[in-house]
Amino acid sequence: MIVYNDAEHVSDAVRSALAQGETVAEVIVVDDASVDGTRDALLVFADDDRVRVLSRERNSGGCGTPRNDGMATARSEYVMFLDSDDTFLPGAVDALLAAADAHDADVVAGQCLRRELPDGGTTGWQPQLFDRSAGAELPGQVLEGIGQQPGLLWDTLSVNKLYRRDFLAEHNVRFPSGAFHYEDFVFTARLYAAQPRLAIVDTPVYVWHVRRQAPSLSISLRRAVISNWEHRVAAHRQAVEVLRTAGHPDLVAAAQGKFLDYDVAMYTRELPLRTREYQENWWSVTGGYLRTFGAAGYAAARVPSQWLGRVLEALPEPAEIGRLVELAARPPRLAPPYSTDGATPVFGPGPASVPLEGLDQLAPRELPIAIDGQVTTGRDTRLTLRVHDLYGRLAALAPQTVRVVFRERSGTRADRITEVPLVPGEEGWAAEARLRTSELTGPADLMAWGITAEVRCAGGEAVQAEVRASGAEQAWRRTVLRLGRPLFVQAHVTPGSALRLRVADSARGLGRIAGGRARRLIRRFQ
Repeated sequence: MIVYNDAEHVSDAVRSALAQGETVAEVIVVDDASVDGTRDALLVFADDDRVRVLSRERNSGGCGTPRNDGMATARSEYVMFLDSDDTFLPGAVDALLAAADAHDADVVAGQCLRRELPDGGTTGWQPQLFDRSAGAELPGQVLEGIGQQPGLLWDTLSVNKLYRRDFLAEHNVRFPSGAFHYEDFVFTARLYAAQPRLAIVDTPVYVWHVRRQAPSLSISLRRAVISNWEHRVAAHRQAVEVLRTAGHPDLVAAAQGKFLDYDVAMYTRELPLRTREYQENWWSVTGGYLRTFGAAGYAAARVPSQWLGRVLEALPEPAEIGRLVELAARPPRLAPPYSTDGATPVFGPGPASVPLEGLDQLAPRELPIAIDGQVTTGRDTRLTLRVHDLYGRLAALAPQTVRVVFRERSGTRADRITEVPLVPGEEGWAAEARLRTSELTGPADLMAWGITAEVRCAGGEAVQAEVRASGAEQAWRRTVLRLGRPLFVQAHVTPGSALRLRVADSARGLGRIAGGRARRLIRRFQ
């Protein structure tokens, strides 16, 4: 376990490791020259023979060096990694060790949970890999390397795995040393390049605590600083080189495809929050790196991600940011205008005339359609929708109805669903959905609702999109009275143009939304 200036959380982390039971022979805590009360906090374990503290005299500037120090002094057959502000879940080690013994595995990977603090909302890391309920097929499998399952490159974490220590030593699988960020990218690339016998379980084993309101943000949350992106690109570049040098061209392509689908898309979605200087620097770094990708790397990405990357390469400076943000949405949306170069669909005119290659090969459910929405509130909430056609692809499916889903984002209320007919109109279709505004209230002072719409076609095909905002929808409005208290409804537009509804029925709810807005403004410049 590594720690630096984390006296507040380090004891909980150590206890979560000790609580795994006698299977844990030792907990090696590497203190990377902390200057707060971390060393004092660790004194509570002074009489526990299983806890060994290694104190570095100089801070390394990163996470790799202290982790390597811990590996070098470890004595057990297997090792795991733990960060000082996270915890292991009960039974984690036993579950991973049982799989290692049963399958003679060099590495066993389990599920990591991301927990947002202080609210406690929890989601699974890469659920498509580890969560059977999300369709994951890998749990229970044992792989000889990941050549047949390159999707595992999406799991770049080192902390959700158990490792045979001799395997790491034999293949020199280590972390980059010094002030190197996103060191897990390189470590996992070295691990996968060594082709371990890898077992996968769906047991939740690790809790990654996400503290967005912490005075000092973790590296993964410092995305508003351009150096964060530069470090991420540098780490990915080195990871790709590890795979290339090891003779795994298919994994090189898969890693580049993942970078387009995940990393580039995530940072693109946040561009409207950034300064012009950041956008220009990000654009230059991103375009320069993407130009090193081969055709196979692009082909490994989803089609909308390919368009996103090609546009970033083609445009010399930031432009079309709004439409690119929507293209990077989940699911992606290709917003109008819809341009052509002769008969060929392109992203836009001029330098942005990137051909939309692969559009005609997309299945109906994959079409990145755009659906505009406008909200009118009163005793009823009315949502007026406009569904845009996409170069004739949607019209060919003969849309009939649209199923609108209002989903409360904390999960405390059931979905509100309504299905209404589509009416053909100019360049698309129109529809109107209604529900009682009181149905959007709930047990909390503030309820936040996302809106998705699924277009249902004559042949049974369904195409889904998140509803995007049309028009200015920012002002709070007092709309109805409920039990003598005012009910406020806000149609909110995200940086990615998605439409949200926020409903508050108390002063506390209004205070929460005001506080959240202030925190977002602060994070924008952190």
